[in-house]
Amino acid sequence: MSATTVPGVRRIAVLRANALGDLLLAFPALHALKNAYPDARLTLLGREWHAAFLAGRPGPVDDVVALPPISGVSGPEDGSRPPPRLLEALRGRRFDLAVQMHGGGGNSNPFVRALGARVTAGLRAEGAEPLDRWVPYVYHQHETHRLLEVAALVGGATAEYEPRVAVTPADRAEAARVLGPPAAGPRLVAIHPGAVDPRRRWPPERFAAVADHLAATAGPISFVVTGTEPEREVVEKVVAGMSVPARPLVGALSIGGLAALYERCALLVGNDTGPRHLAGAVGTPTVSVYWCGNMITASPLGRARHRPLISWTAACPVCGACGLDPGAERCPHDVSWVTDVPVDDVIDQALDLLAPG
Repeated sequence: MSATTVPGVRRIAVLRANALGDLLLAFPALHALKNAYPDARLTLLGREWHAAFLAGRPGPVDDVVALPPISGVSGPEDGSRPPPRLLEALRGRRFDLAVQMHGGGGNSNPFVRALGARVTAGLRAEGAEPLDRWVPYVYHQHETHRLLEVAALVGGATAEYEPRVAVTPADRAEAARVLGPPAAGPRLVAIHPGAVDPRRRWPPERFAAVADHLAATAGPISFVVTGTEPEREVVEKVVAGMSVPARPLVGALSIGGLAALYERCALLVGNDTGPRHLAGAVGTPTVSVYWCGNMITASPLGRARHRPLISWTAACPVCGACGLDPGAERCPHDVSWVTDVPVDDVIDQALDLLAPG
């Protein structure tokens, strides 16, 4: 037992109520907490999609409380306060340990303190309320390392630094309903050309060029192009730009079903986005395009199976606004900031990962 381990912990709350990639980057820290307190019940304070994705899924999370929109906690900073009945119900769970893994703490630390846990721990940016145990929130730090430091505040440790997610029989059954059962034949390669932030999107015609080259030099390969409903247009552009057939899959699978699809794939080529993290978490090699700032905070940590390519664009290509100051106001332009990553570099890394042996 570590000297920092909290004695008598039976119930743990962890606040992490954001997006898919954020959850996956937190998985090593969640495993570290579970290692420190194997008999404790770990409750994730998240959102509805967390509850759906993690229900019945083996891993460190035992249950999920889906939070309503709360300003800066589970929703935008609009002043929405936690409903009194919610806080009353959460206090009634009598958490021994409440862990804040949700940013600098300006909004999240008061919420975590209000849970009434015996011990609170987490991140603290300048000006945020302190917790019982805290580490400074500094923007330019990898998110997984940051959260492992939080887990270490209360004795959490793990030898695994890459996220891992179990694929369930229900996930595989869902993928089979949409795609048919897995079959022998050409290797399957996934292309994911979308990203929530348009500035992180590599041009769709370049993804199409990569796919065509892989088909010509590393085939036979079947391609699937994945995306969410808001990414439909970019998915269709990639498929239309390819000279080889590809199956578009837009909003056709749940996150679990998407995990099962990626599990079938020999490779994913995509942008810095949640599905890239998901593919890596189920063991699929990835080649991805990263903007340099996000490379620091959210890139894959290993290089044996994951090959991020870095864009060094430092300013908006339209207005020249600096992108390197995390406190600067975002300019209004949504053009790609990652076009300086060459097609040949992505092809080279993809071929290396697809090579036998």
